[in-house]
Amino acid sequence: MKVHFIAIGGSAMHNLAIALKTKGDIVSGSDDEIFEPARSNLAKYDILPDKEGWYEEKITEDIDCIVLGMHAKSDNPELVAAQQKGIKIYSYPEYLYQASKDKIRIVIGGSHGKTTITAIILHVFKYLNIETDYMVGAKLDGFEVMVRISDTAKYMVIEGDEYLTSPLDLRPKFHLYNPTIALISGIAWDHINVFPTFDNYVEQFRIFINKITIDGTLVYCDEDKILSQTVKENSRTDIAKLPYKVFPHHINNGITIIDYNGKEYPLQVFGKHNLSNISGAMLVCEQIGIKTEDFLQKISSFKGAAKRLELINSGEKTAIYKDFAHSPSKLKATITAVKEQYPERKLIVCLELHTYSSLTSEFLQQYKGTMDKADTAVIFYNPHAVTLKRLPMIEPKFIKASFSYPNLHIFTDKISLENFLLEQNFNNTNLLMCSSGNFDAMDINAISQKILE
Repeated sequence: MKVHFIAIGGSAMHNLAIALKTKGDIVSGSDDEIFEPARSNLAKYDILPDKEGWYEEKITEDIDCIVLGMHAKSDNPELVAAQQKGIKIYSYPEYLYQASKDKIRIVIGGSHGKTTITAIILHVFKYLNIETDYMVGAKLDGFEVMVRISDTAKYMVIEGDEYLTSPLDLRPKFHLYNPTIALISGIAWDHINVFPTFDNYVEQFRIFINKITIDGTLVYCDEDKILSQTVKENSRTDIAKLPYKVFPHHINNGITIIDYNGKEYPLQVFGKHNLSNISGAMLVCEQIGIKTEDFLQKISSFKGAAKRLELINSGEKTAIYKDFAHSPSKLKATITAVKEQYPERKLIVCLELHTYSSLTSEFLQQYKGTMDKADTAVIFYNPHAVTLKRLPMIEPKFIKASFSYPNLHIFTDKISLENFLLEQNFNNTNLLMCSSGNFDAMDINAISQKILE
């Protein structure tokens, strides 16, 4: 197959391009900007475009299909040329479905925990020598790329994002996968720019449930009230519905330990949300015949996905973590996890407002009370990011009112934020950096080293 990617520089897009090149397909692509690590990754596999930009002459008659990224606009000259030539155009999720339509598709959805649950399943598959194709939204330890597509794997494990498919297809991505086994981790309103009301957002999960194949399985977190009610309201009788809860556990000397059938299984991750994620992943694995004891033995070596409570550095009385926790529910769960793991330590939490939702005044009020367990709470946002998203500038006083946290510290430039962090007393104190961005390219590793020094 000869495949051309329009907007090849995206995180998911460039990994799919690499997967197809590795599979033996002829791959080309274009983008108007390509950042690291996509640039280096594409160069490594010799599919980095010679120059940035869109060039309709790249769309030749011998191309078998186009994969269209969300970053491209509907008037993209390469897209227009492909349409005029009648070349088959796939969105990213459409291509994944076409590649897996004859496989057992395991799709992990939910407002939080998708990446971690997908990573747990892939970790267990890897160490039990179960071949699988996959798509996951983060770099995983032991996996070179984030996408694998083959002609031989029986399974396809997909992280099912609820965001839009492409400029030509405004359906949520996870509506296109038609899972054999589906998991939903929870429902908490997000993506306000696409789903303007909470019920509109919940409706996407109702549709997702109805996309499960006949005689398929839905695994869901029964402790999420909205999700549990949504599942109970569903009238389907041709699928199995399996609830899960947080695993029984205890904490000993800073190590979280799962208790099961009189045995103890120590973990390298912690937090009730991770224990819930593990419980859900185990139920999924049981559906394909993996024994509980085998699952728990292998999960003991799971270190987590990148930026999911990722330990950056630590000393005798200090640990520095970064986490993807940007939405209200994720932020609250992550702060709670760190406080419960280190009850004797103070906690400084720094949140970057980076997503469209978090930079929107209507949604910002959803964060009320989310940082209450932090001993020191810090907010950072880059005014340039607000401008790029074409949003009205938010005022610090509105942010303070929305979070309802006394003495909330707010910064809009990274140098001031860095100086503030380095001035803090980190004796018996942890630092948690939360963002789906990068704090305006702040070097968190370097700062963590200075803190420990």
